[in-house]
Amino acid sequence: MLAASVATQTKASGMVCRALYTVQSVSVELISTAYYAPQGYRECRRDLETATSNVKWSIRAGTAPLIPTHAWCVLLLACLYAGKDGSKVTTVVATPGQGPDRPQEVSYTDTKVIGNGSFGVVYQAKLCDSAEMVAIKKVLQDKRFKNRELQIMRRLEHCNIVKLKYFFYSSGDKKDEVYLNLVLEYIPETVYKVTRHYSKSKQTIPISFIKLYMYQLFRSLAYIHSLGICHRDIKPQNLLLDPETGVLKLCDFGSAKHLQKGEPNVSYICSRYYRAPELIFGAIDYTTKIDVWSAGCVLAELLLGQPIFPGDSGVDQLVEIIKVLGTPTREQIREMNPNYTEFKFPQIKSHPWQKVFRARTPPEAIDLVSRLLEYTPSSRISPLQACAHTFFEELRETNTRLPNGRELPPLFNFTEHELSIQPSLNSVLLPRHHAQEGAASGAGVSGVGAEGAGTSNNPGSSSTPDNNSMAMSDSAGVSAAGGPTSGMA
Repeated sequence: MLAASVATQTKASGMVCRALYTVQSVSVELISTAYYAPQGYRECRRDLETATSNVKWSIRAGTAPLIPTHAWCVLLLACLYAGKDGSKVTTVVATPGQGPDRPQEVSYTDTKVIGNGSFGVVYQAKLCDSAEMVAIKKVLQDKRFKNRELQIMRRLEHCNIVKLKYFFYSSGDKKDEVYLNLVLEYIPETVYKVTRHYSKSKQTIPISFIKLYMYQLFRSLAYIHSLGICHRDIKPQNLLLDPETGVLKLCDFGSAKHLQKGEPNVSYICSRYYRAPELIFGAIDYTTKIDVWSAGCVLAELLLGQPIFPGDSGVDQLVEIIKVLGTPTREQIREMNPNYTEFKFPQIKSHPWQKVFRARTPPEAIDLVSRLLEYTPSSRISPLQACAHTFFEELRETNTRLPNGRELPPLFNFTEHELSIQPSLNSVLLPRHHAQEGAASGAGVSGVGAEGAGTSNNPGSSSTPDNNSMAMSDSAGVSAAGGPTSGMA
């Protein structure tokens, strides 16, 4: 029934042996159902190692290999899967993203490239033990410096921030070349892809989705800013969306930095359309308020269906901003960068916000944008103040659902740390009905129950491509840009 000839044998990370065979007259579906699925990955790997070893010694001895039927089935499956690109099982020694440094073996398969750039490469893969999809961001590691992105990611644990599951190092093709691999949870969509979908169909994103996305973005910013961390590259491409749950997660901390007072920072940071004016003015002592400006640009873009400040260059970016906000005053310029106070700019009046947006745009949305896009950094509201804004009041109502009738994802599972950031806002941030439910379940005022800190378990929305529900594109999206930084950055 099973006729096989050995072709090659390989060894991956000193753990998994594979043999290639030519197999005739076999029902693949029957074998995979009868043997592979019930036994699971670990058992199949064990049988594969045993069978491969038996074949190897049989070849040396010139005798027929003595292999049980189920082991032959495992060998067949190994052969079939080995013929597919990316299906090779890779086993590495990786360190968990959070907690103590306790390296462990992690195996993954079905690897394929989903993104690349100057920073490195991003792969999609599947963990063998759990069948969970992950994104692996591979960047060249400068041995002289610690990787800032890794150090920051290990500190973060929040339900609206992509989770670092593991990290490990691998060798490159060149001598002494070392790569850092960040194993991140995989989220299939981005806000950028959603906006493109609606733009191509000449539709506007439903206000309810804009509220849902922006609220979660502000919540993630409130968390990282409370730790002194500035993301420095807020844009739709870095906002991941899960179409099944409606959860938004901030990703790509390749440009992020823990800002220290008195320590200079590079001003050429952040993608152009979302770059705060103080960065354009060359400031090197900026604050986390540059993220607030970027978030305001994202909100305006979702409302407009296109970027609000589409500059072709750094200078043109400032021109686009002045067209809307008007020429900054001398005092505003001083607040952005004192070195620019002697420069003269043509005097242009600000454009009324009501005329910037469509007639049907909710006034609360316009008011929020105006409070985010302020020239003076200190005049911009904080992320948590944005969460408490009346624009998001609908999310705090008792029976609010997504347009398709599904429940909202967890929005009020605040940790004690989050509630300590600006306690005066807690009475607004925590809906009365949610606080009562939390107290009744023994979760306390924070409302952290079974969801816990940094988790999102509630069911959310399913996606259908119409204007009354969350529309997603077919292709998966994981954004990753930036890499190791050193010196003043």
